[in-house]
Amino acid sequence: MTECNQSSFGFDACGSREIVARFDGGTISSDGGALLLRQTDKRLKLLPRLAECFLDGRNQDLVEHSILEMLSQRVYGLALGYEDVNDHEQLRNDPVFGVLAGRKELDEPLAGKSTLNRMELGAGVKDVQENHILERGH
Repeated sequence: MTECNQSSFGFDACGSREIVARFDGGTISSDGGALLLRQTDKRLKLLPRLAECFLDGRNQDLVEHSILEMLSQRVYGLALGYEDVNDHEQLRNDPVFGVLAGRKELDEPLAGKSTLNRMELGAGVKDVQENHILERGH
């Protein structure tokens, strides 16, 4: 029989916050395994590469949530069984999801369900392009 004596496991930091999994605290979160997914994604860079496939027609001076952050939030939500975008109304304040999405300021909420829905459906992209064309007179 093997003897396990490791009491903690470290992950890459999120900004200035250290992320450590400890095995002596009992059951704290059912979503803790998502940190393993995050670690894998950081090595493979899947979500950043996927985010590059999106065209962001938003006025960047007004952007609060990056495409990468919203995409990460949604993909990790799906991976953890939160299929309905409505679940993100509560998950947007969850610090584990903040870490997963790469949010530096964990006190600030992630994107809400409406914002995620617009990203997912691409709503407004055509309007942005049409307004840009009309503004330039083409």
